[in-house]
Amino acid sequence: MDFKTLFHQVGQLYQNLTIKQKIVAASSIVVVVGFLVFLSLYKSSTSGGEQYDGYSVLFRNLNPADSAQIIDQLEKDGVSYKLANEGTILVPTKSVYKERIAVASLGIPKEGKNGFEIFDKQDFGATDNEQRVKFQRAIQGELARTIESLEPIQRATVYIAFPKDSVFTERQVPPTASVVVKIKDGEKLNRKQIDGIKRIVAGSVSNLKLEDVKIVTSDGVAVGEDEIALENELVAAQIKYKREFESSYEQKIIDMIGKFIGGRDKVTAKVSIEFDFSTKDSHSEIYDPNSVIRSEQNIEEKREGRQEKEVGGVPGAVSNIGPVQGLEDNKPNELYSKNVANTNYEISKKIIKVKDQYATIKRVTAAVVVDGKYENTKDENGAFTNTLAYVPLSTEELDKLKSLVEQTIGYDKNRGDEVTVSNFEFKLSPKSQSSKVDSFVNTYLSPLLPLFKYLIALIILFVFYKKVITPFLEKMLKDVKEDEFIPQKEDTKVEEETEDVLEKFKAARKKVEEQLGIGEEFNEDELKYEVLLEKMKLIVSDRSEEIANLLQGMIKNDSDFSSRKEF
Repeated sequence: MDFKTLFHQVGQLYQNLTIKQKIVAASSIVVVVGFLVFLSLYKSSTSGGEQYDGYSVLFRNLNPADSAQIIDQLEKDGVSYKLANEGTILVPTKSVYKERIAVASLGIPKEGKNGFEIFDKQDFGATDNEQRVKFQRAIQGELARTIESLEPIQRATVYIAFPKDSVFTERQVPPTASVVVKIKDGEKLNRKQIDGIKRIVAGSVSNLKLEDVKIVTSDGVAVGEDEIALENELVAAQIKYKREFESSYEQKIIDMIGKFIGGRDKVTAKVSIEFDFSTKDSHSEIYDPNSVIRSEQNIEEKREGRQEKEVGGVPGAVSNIGPVQGLEDNKPNELYSKNVANTNYEISKKIIKVKDQYATIKRVTAAVVVDGKYENTKDENGAFTNTLAYVPLSTEELDKLKSLVEQTIGYDKNRGDEVTVSNFEFKLSPKSQSSKVDSFVNTYLSPLLPLFKYLIALIILFVFYKKVITPFLEKMLKDVKEDEFIPQKEDTKVEEETEDVLEKFKAARKKVEEQLGIGEEFNEDELKYEVLLEKMKLIVSDRSEEIANLLQGMIKNDSDFSSRKEF
């Protein structure tokens, strides 16, 4: 795009504007530029922090301990300061960044909580008791910092009670902990977040149980102790599950039966289901009798020979003499046999762990009511009329419908399920006018609701255009037309006066001609020109200012017309 041509066109357009239009355009430009300058200045002023008469915020939301240390540092540096609202320190704007670096080098603000950095400085003369206290302070500070990092927590303080160690296990007292939290505005701790805080504290301290951690808000309200509320939530979830399950069964029945009866509005179904929400875990071990042989051992022993001779007799030398060789013994030979079999089998067992589902159906009862048939009645002559008569369903038809319902809900006789199908004449009340309107709105207008938002916005813009912009433009155009029409009125006024003069001149000329006896050969145009010229001289001399304004208006109109043609 040629910017030179663009600027020239803008300049020509500006020249064609009237004085009022130029004033409005200039004022609009000044307002827009001023607004942009204000935004830039406001952004630059707030980028460095809020300012209070030459002072800017050094730190905010400080606790008293950190505030005291920062004030001491500012007094040492000789920097003036002011205390604004709670926990806010102001310093001169030119010293903000310098003092922030100086204060940060001291390790503050620390939020008043010491962590394990407390052990960075070694105290050689510290006793064991002092070391235990330092450890307690360190772990409390670290836990408080960790809890403060959570989203809904603004500030936290942790207190841990460590009991004395005992050599007797039965006398050992478990530790306890208390947590004081300040919740951010508009936030709320839910059950999972409370359990998370308890687990953080309990997992950080040895032998600390989850139930020994207490949480209290800054308002003094204990949280996490509402076990009854937890049970109520569980009961509410079970009731919701039961209702949704029953509703799904009812819809299945209505969808199935409605197709045969003649519509969903001719079927009503109510289902009641008894659930068992108790959870059961079963653990069983099954041993296989037909096991595989792992090892087998057979031991067989055989022995054959004479029995040992019994030693005995009378005392004396003869008894001490051994048996003589070669002498026969009357005892028979000994025969010994032993057989041992040992078989080892593999131990084969099957471990089965079974966990029941969330809810088990114990019993289902269903009650279904259906409408009957409507047939045209006959008159005395046997012809059908337009009057409809109610005809109940037969027993066979009701049995078929009952069978369909049983198949739909998964009827189980052993479970004690019951199904009842009844036939009654439905008395459908006519819909009220409001219900018809609601039905029409929900059916046809609900999908168009997102478009209505844009339509309303367009209507508002149109009303604003008609009530504000259009009258302003009409007023501006009216002023322009009045400015352009003033010279035309002056021209018309002069022409009317000239015509009056000519009429008077004609009447005077006729009178003079009659007195002088001048005939038709007299040059009327020359006389008319001379008289008109004299009259114009008189008018110019008498109304010199008006004639000058008239000429200026004519020149201006000619120049405007020529510039529009060029544009």
